[in-house]
Amino acid sequence: MNKSNLIFLDTETTGKGPNDRLCQVAYSFNGEEFDALFKPPIPIQVEAMAISHITNKIVEDKEPFIGSEFQKKLLDILSKENILVAHNAQFDVDMLRKENIEVGSAIDTLKIAHYLDKEAKIPKHGLQYLRYFLDLDICDVVPHSALGDVRVLEKLFERLFQKMLVEFKEESAVIDEMLRISALPILMKRFSFGKYNGSMVADIAKTDAGYLRWLLNEKNKAKEQEGINDENWIHTLEYYLQN
Repeated sequence: MNKSNLIFLDTETTGKGPNDRLCQVAYSFNGEEFDALFKPPIPIQVEAMAISHITNKIVEDKEPFIGSEFQKKLLDILSKENILVAHNAQFDVDMLRKENIEVGSAIDTLKIAHYLDKEAKIPKHGLQYLRYFLDLDICDVVPHSALGDVRVLEKLFERLFQKMLVEFKEESAVIDEMLRISALPILMKRFSFGKYNGSMVADIAKTDAGYLRWLLNEKNKAKEQEGINDENWIHTLEYYLQN
């Protein structure tokens, strides 16, 4: 595998719940960009509109994604030996599955960024936060638009790729390691929310294990009741509570 096999993708959706669907898809493949809006089968939630600025009026005259030429082209690309690259990739993989597209292999730049941040120097790992924290040189980007996020994603991937290339030497070896990291839940190092925002998880495990037990229970409830699988935090909390 090499960089010619990578498809950089982002979706905008009606929300983040188990029943939500996509309303915009953008991707970049071999230097070409593709971007389109679609009418989802359920209304876009206000919370989602506030982030993407895509309203139900904007998409009311758009075609559905399923059955579109866009879907067919994306399906063809992903059915071959190509690799999806996305930030928090599982979200986009799950969303595409609802639209009858199965993703074989995926690289998650969120997990890679966490993995490479060995000393937890980066306070947050959201795509736009990393854009500015790492001072990525990007022009003509509208934040929280699918195509804008794809352009940031490509720059972020290249920064992470070059950092790993120093150790692994060959392009294919870097991609293989990225796939390995992306396939597993990662160990979160620092809280970026709640009453211990900014604190190291390992430190709180020693001083307030009860908080970790409570948070794990909340994460498991969200998984069971709402279909929200925060696998990285569940893995992290279980690890520290067992060790």
